[in-house]
Amino acid sequence: MLEFFGLFFSALSSATLLPGTSEVVLSSMAIGSSTIWLLWCVATFGNVLGSCINYWLGKNITHYRDKAWFPVSEEQTKRAEQLFNRYGVWSLCLAWVPIIGDPLTLIAGLCKLRFWVFVIIVGLSKGARYGFVLLGVVNIERLI
Repeated sequence: MLEFFGLFFSALSSATLLPGTSEVVLSSMAIGSSTIWLLWCVATFGNVLGSCINYWLGKNITHYRDKAWFPVSEEQTKRAEQLFNRYGVWSLCLAWVPIIGDPLTLIAGLCKLRFWVFVIIVGLSKGARYGFVLLGVVNIERLI
């Protein structure tokens, strides 16, 4: 059971600005496992929850825009909002992509996207990514 917590934490941290290696952890746990479905659920839930944390931060960080320590200028914030609004909510289908996915989920919160829309799109994209990872592991096992 402890290994599932490790997978959950790895997936959660991978979806935030913290470094994570959820695909490696998931793949290594999947080798020879009969609980592929459970592994997929834990990894997907943890990763989506991490993205929800980013969303919440984006939604609530606007209170601090005027502070000198705020890491992003007003101009950069407006530019990010314009880009997100230009490409729309479907850009969240790329929430699983390293480097750009985390900021996308933060910007979705900043733009006050409806939370249920956010969760559905991010959940589907991240679930699909982990599904492909597991499919790869299962197919490699068959070849060996």
